[in-house]
Amino acid sequence: MKRVVITGIGALTPIGNDIESYNAALRSGTSGAAPITKFDASQFKTRFACEVKDFNAEDRVDRKDARRMDLFTQYAMYTVAEAMEMAGLDLEKVDKDMCGVIWGSGIGGLKSLETEINDFANGSGTPRYNPFMIPKMISDIAAGYISIKYGFRGINYATVSACASSTHAMANCIDYIRLGKAKVMITGGSEAAVTASGVGGFNAMKALSERNDDYKTASRPFDKDRDGFVLGEGAGALVLEELDHALERGANIIAELGGSAMTADAHHITAPHPDGLGAQNVMLLALKDAGMTTSQIDYINVHGTSTPLGDIAECKAIKNVFGEDAYRLNISSTKSMTGHLLGAAGAIETIACILGIRDGYVPPTINHFTEDPDIDNKLNLTFNEAQVKPIKAALSNTFGFGGHNSSVIVKKYE
Repeated sequence: MKRVVITGIGALTPIGNDIESYNAALRSGTSGAAPITKFDASQFKTRFACEVKDFNAEDRVDRKDARRMDLFTQYAMYTVAEAMEMAGLDLEKVDKDMCGVIWGSGIGGLKSLETEINDFANGSGTPRYNPFMIPKMISDIAAGYISIKYGFRGINYATVSACASSTHAMANCIDYIRLGKAKVMITGGSEAAVTASGVGGFNAMKALSERNDDYKTASRPFDKDRDGFVLGEGAGALVLEELDHALERGANIIAELGGSAMTADAHHITAPHPDGLGAQNVMLLALKDAGMTTSQIDYINVHGTSTPLGDIAECKAIKNVFGEDAYRLNISSTKSMTGHLLGAAGAIETIACILGIRDGYVPPTINHFTEDPDIDNKLNLTFNEAQVKPIKAALSNTFGFGGHNSSVIVKKYE
């Protein structure tokens, strides 16, 4: 099958609004958590989040278009612009019928829906909804806007699988390129769920940390005192190409996508399988798909959300899959810095792997203070400081509510 390479990446995160600022923050172990500014959270159990800072959509998005978009679509367009600039595609020369877009978002335009319902409820009762409400809200609209901007007439749709959404999008793109059904694919994910209903809903589930007095250290993957995840927002974008297509146009190849896999826990709507069975299976299948062994993986960017059950289950799965190699490789959760970007998590975490491969380092799991006796302390969870290390291959895990699991493997291009 065709080989799939990465020629462009873009990032908009709570710790950096472009690739290089994101990269610098990952290396320095920066926390993106801060008090919520997007709405009055004073009455909420959780009053902080990892918000994007100093965002101006019009830096990269047409002003008229931006006004018709929900924030999650603005985030998508913003990051794709960076990725496409890096990729250097000549849009006059590519076969646009063989270029497509698959974009992930777990929730879509939540703020737009929330605003319209509030306006109706607080108004006269006359149904005067914004004509752009539906196009702002639906999760597939980002993929549509991206294809319109770049004229890509090939495969085009959205993946919605909660926190696994953007990893599923990447996995689908890998398969289409391998099978010769596309030459170029734009993929990734975006999320903008730091809203009253987003925070309120996750609070009601008891999924969020309530460490309001120490929000900078609230995201504590693997720490004994972790009490839930920190909600994040933003986007990550990747331009994927068939290897021959990239070579023919003299593209700068950043890395290669070696393989991917998708499984289900078939266990519970929100809790992971206690033994990490779905996570175990998805990593095994990703290795098989890539034609690789456990000894060839140098780093795992884990789902690692900082929830009591999830972190334990994922560590069990890694030990079951990797055996003795589990103690050789590095493991870290960059959600300790960015918070949990839900449907965009897989994209920005895969980009973290790409940057680690490019620059030779493992980003840290920050905010670790107390060992958890239920987690094997012999695992190298890369606590608190980045580690300088050559990385030839990295695996990125994302798991979503509903039991959706997806993994991708990124390799140094050779």
